[in-house]
Amino acid sequence: MIKSAVLTASVSRKAGGLFEAVLRQVQAHDPQRVATRVFGLWDEFSETDLPAWSPVPATAFRPSGLKLLGYSPRFREELLAFAPDIIHTHGLWLYPSVAAKNYSRRKQRPYLISPHGMLDPWALNNSRWKKRITYALFERSHLRGARCLRALCESEARSIRALGLKNEVAIIPNGIDLPEMKTPENAPWENFVKPDQKVLLFLSRIHPKKGLVNLLKAWAAIQNSKFKVQSSDEWILAIAGWDQGGHEAELKRLCAELELPFADIREEKVKNGKRETRASVLFLGPQFNAAKAACYRHCAAFVLPSFSEGLPMVVLEAWANARPVLMTPECNLPAGFQAGAAIQAEPSEAGLLAGLNELERLSAGELAAMGGRGRDLVVERFTWPRISRQMEAVYDWMLGGGAKPVCFAGF
Repeated sequence: MIKSAVLTASVSRKAGGLFEAVLRQVQAHDPQRVATRVFGLWDEFSETDLPAWSPVPATAFRPSGLKLLGYSPRFREELLAFAPDIIHTHGLWLYPSVAAKNYSRRKQRPYLISPHGMLDPWALNNSRWKKRITYALFERSHLRGARCLRALCESEARSIRALGLKNEVAIIPNGIDLPEMKTPENAPWENFVKPDQKVLLFLSRIHPKKGLVNLLKAWAAIQNSKFKVQSSDEWILAIAGWDQGGHEAELKRLCAELELPFADIREEKVKNGKRETRASVLFLGPQFNAAKAACYRHCAAFVLPSFSEGLPMVVLEAWANARPVLMTPECNLPAGFQAGAAIQAEPSEAGLLAGLNELERLSAGELAAMGGRGRDLVVERFTWPRISRQMEAVYDWMLGGGAKPVCFAGF
C-alpha cells in the first residue's frame, strides 16, 4: 500500500478545471493500492466544496504570515504527521511547493509534480516578474528536486525540457467521467434563445489567456454581410465561467464597441416566460453541477479559443457529452483534430473567424457525427480509471517497486 499526499493550492471550485482534475484523479485510485490524503489552502469556497472529495480525506489550511504565498504552519505540521511515502504536487508558485521540497529533504521521500500547463511559455510570461522572484526563491529548487515531472501532453513535456529541466517526464493526460446521454434540466439560456437557434458554448475561467477578445472580434465580423454565411444568424455565443480580475466587464465593453447585442442572464428580466432582449452574445456567469451539465447537453458546439492550456478539462467534458469542438492548437489536444472531433483555429481574430465559418457551415448531422467522434475518443483514451492506473505505475516506479512505465517521454 502506497501512502500518498496530494498537495494543491485550492481544494475548491476556485481552482477551475484543476479542481475537477485533481479531485477525480485521487478518487479513481485503487484504494487497495494507494491511500491518499489531500492537503490544500483555505479559500472562500473550501467549506462548500470539501465534501466533494469524499471518500478521500481532504483538508484546507488557512494561510498565515506570508498569505500571498499561502504559507501555513499547520499545513507543514499535518504533512509531517501523515508521513506519506510519496508526495504529488499539483500546480506551482505557492506554499505547497515549499512544503513538498522541505518534507522530501527531511524524510528522504520522493515527490512528483504536475505543473498543469504552468510552465508553458504563455503562462510563464503572465505575471512574469512575480514568477521570476518566486522561481528564484523556491520554485527552481522544487522543480529540480522532483523525482518525476508529469506533463499532460507532449507539448507540455517539450516546454519542460525547454527550461533546461533534466527530470524524468511522464506524459499522462487528464481524464473525464462519461455522463449518461440523457437530456437534463433546462439550459440557463432557455428564455433568451429561439427554438431554431444553435448555441456555441464557452465554459471556462474568464481570463485574458482564454482568447475571448479575439473570439468576440471574430464573432462580430461574422455578423457583417461581407463575411456572413447562410446560417450565421442561427447561432448565439454563450459565455459561461468564473470572472477573474474583472475581465468579464472588459468583454462587455468590447461587445458595446463592436455593436454586438449582448445580455447578462443574471441581470435581464424575463416577463411571462419571454426574454426582453435579442442578443448575439449571452453572459451566463459561473455554472456548476446540474446547470453545468445542462449547458453541455443543450449547446450545439463548444469553443475554447485559448492562447495557452495544459490539457483543458472543458474540452474533454464537451466530448464526453458528444459535442463538437472549435479550439486552438494551444489547447494541446491534437488527437481531437486527428480523430475529426474538433475544428482547428489559430487564436488570432482571423484564425477564429475562419474556424467559426467552418463550424457554421456544418449541417446538424455533421455536427452530431463530430461530437460522436469526440465521445469515442474519450472512451478510448481519457477515462479516469485508465489515467489512474498509469499514475499508480509511476508511483510504483518512483518507490522502486516497478519497471519504468511506457508513458515516459523519450526526449
